[in-house]
Amino acid sequence: MRKLLSLTAIVLLVSSLFASTPEEILVKSGTFLMGTTWREEGVDNEAVRRIHLNYDYYIGKYEVTFDEYGFFSAETGRSLPDDAGWGRGSRPVINVSWWDAIDYCNWLSLKEGLPLAYDFEGNLLDALGNKTTDPSEVEGYRLPTDAEWEFAARGGNLSKGYTRSGGNSVDSIAWYKSNSENMTHPVGTKAPNELGIYDMSGNVWEWVSDYHINYSSLEETNPYVDVFSAYRVKRGGSWIDCPVGVSIDVRSKGLPGHTITNLGFRICRSAK
Repeated sequence: MRKLLSLTAIVLLVSSLFASTPEEILVKSGTFLMGTTWREEGVDNEAVRRIHLNYDYYIGKYEVTFDEYGFFSAETGRSLPDDAGWGRGSRPVINVSWWDAIDYCNWLSLKEGLPLAYDFEGNLLDALGNKTTDPSEVEGYRLPTDAEWEFAARGGNLSKGYTRSGGNSVDSIAWYKSNSENMTHPVGTKAPNELGIYDMSGNVWEWVSDYHINYSSLEETNPYVDVFSAYRVKRGGSWIDCPVGVSIDVRSKGLPGHTITNLGFRICRSAK
């Protein structure tokens, strides 16, 4: 009986570890056109530029859920964010700031024995703890860069050129204004995109690592914006947005301390 209890305890411990780590999808290196590559009424056009990502990376298969964020809250003594009365579980965590999101990423890195991805000022760190502007040098968990997010949302090297992540038919791939009943929904309940990633259009906006600036049409490799701005980038649209608001190319911005009911995040890490 004593051995059985000991084995049960080990199983519970291992289950807890895996339950607290979001599932990830591998995105292979590639080149793509980032920005408004089609014209759609009601969308602010973003400059089109050729982007080269010369490294593979992992990105969350789903947006981080209340269940996953709950492990972080419990272990760090934080209060759980308010769920607006919609429920928690597998719904995407909401009412989290950019700072909350990177704290979660650092906690996950520590939990899995990886170097921290961020310092206390929000700068990216390489494997030796030095500040870097090259996301490929970061080993810990982090938020995706603006470019990584868009490449993954477009389907990476498997992209079929859809206007939204996973298809052109918004009802099949996104929770948005017309079908959400004014609330979030459990992650993964709409169709995935070409890479098998869910909810990159709709459900909740997602924080990314970059500062928000208006970028140019210049070709870039492994871009990451560390030029100070008051705002950080948000991506993907949400349950409250119209169909054009959940298009792949739409970018928004938010103060890093801002929290709201239609904003969450997903994790990312460079493949080593």
